[in-house]
Parts: sequence; structure tokens; C-alpha cells
Amino acid sequence: MTPKDQSQAQSNATTKAAIARLAEPRLIQSTNPIAGRFLYSLRLIAIHQKARRDPVPELASRLNSVNIAAKTLALSQSVSAQWPESIHVSRFCCCKLTHDEMTLASMIESACDRDRTAFNRAIEGFIRPERGVPLWDGVLALVEAELAAC
Repeated sequence: MTPKDQSQAQSNATTKAAIARLAEPRLIQSTNPIAGRFLYSLRLIAIHQKARRDPVPELASRLNSVNIAAKTLALSQSVSAQWPESIHVSRFCCCKLTHDEMTLASMIESACDRDRTAFNRAIEGFIRPERGVPLWDGVLALVEAELAAC
């Protein structure tokens, strides 16, 4: 097998592994607690938007912090502005994550670890690099607010 053939085979294996990971949805319980709270909040925001109601009072009540609620709402708006298409979220009661929610969880988990490289990998090929900057800033703001509340 030539080096070119080996490289092609490795690339095919990497692609197949990525597709296999996408075929098995992640469970919300498997996420970092900050990511899980954000994802539930995002689902709650979606419910309120559909009902044409302000989500802030309920977010503040559920998150026990007006500051965290504000950071959550700001991040959800930033995600909506930077995402290439409409964000798909599961129902509030569903344990399985959509592909968008899996990406968001990876972004938040990497920010919790202060790992910008992992964050960039999470959005690579999906969101243009310059659009990742406001997302990184928003995720860091949310993580800092969550950690300050502990």
C-alpha cells in the first residue's frame, strides 16, 4: 500500500468514525453540568418564543440567578446570530441531544476547560472561524457567571 493509499484509508476511517458518532445521539445527562443547564435553558427559551412570552423571569427562577439568566439569554441570541441555519433543539423532556445541542455542549465543555483548540474543533467546518469569536466570548461569560454563583 502506497503512502497516498494509507492516507486515503486513514481519512476514510476518520470520516466513518465521525458519521458513526453523529448516528448515536448523546444524552443530556452525559454533558457537563453547565452545558446541561444551558441546553435545558435553550429549550425553555424556545418554548417561550413559540408562546411569544418573555423567558427571563422563568430562566432567573430556574437558574437561581438573574445574572446567569441574562448570560444564558445573551448566549442563545449570539448562537442564533452565528449559527448557519435555525437551531434544532429537543423537547424539554427529551434526554437525547440534537446535533446542534451536541455541538453546543462540546463548545461549553471546552470553555469550561479553557481549551480554545477543542472549542475550534467543535465548530470546525460548521461555523466560519471569525463567527466563533463572539460565541467563545459568550460561552466564557456564561461559564464565568455559573462558576461565580457556586
